[in-house]
Amino acid sequence: MSGVSGRVLVVDDNRVIRQLIRVNLELEGFEVVTAADGAECLDVVHQVCPDVVTLDVVMPRLDGLKTAARLRSDPRTSHLPVAIISAGTEYEAEGCGSSGVDAFLAKPFEPSELVRVVRQLMQRERRGRHGEGAGQEPEGGDEPPAARRARGRVT
Repeated sequence: MSGVSGRVLVVDDNRVIRQLIRVNLELEGFEVVTAADGAECLDVVHQVCPDVVTLDVVMPRLDGLKTAARLRSDPRTSHLPVAIISAGTEYEAEGCGSSGVDAFLAKPFEPSELVRVVRQLMQRERRGRHGEGAGQEPEGGDEPPAARRARGRVT
């Protein structure tokens, strides 16, 4: 693949964390757009048309889980893969599934793990867009969702 691998919308209220995620993804060839909270995410998502969205959980105005639920309820963004990147607890991770979140990555995270999760979500999104899923089950699909989330794997 030459050039940009895809576009990621990174949403976190902490500027340092946004920059850390941006740098790690840009080094791997992704184009990165950032937003400071869920409300800003919903304002810009239709303009930037990302392939994947990463969300922090605890943010002002609109938290990550509510943002994910809003993205899922909008037909224009319902297909977008969403990853939560949070210092949150296992309990928060369990709440991700009901909000339509595809992956959970705990802070602090390994940069390589971040890139792996984003790449997997991007591949799944492209597969869905070009083949409408065709019954394709992601790797490890028979594993319980909680076990996948606990390891930071795409669910």
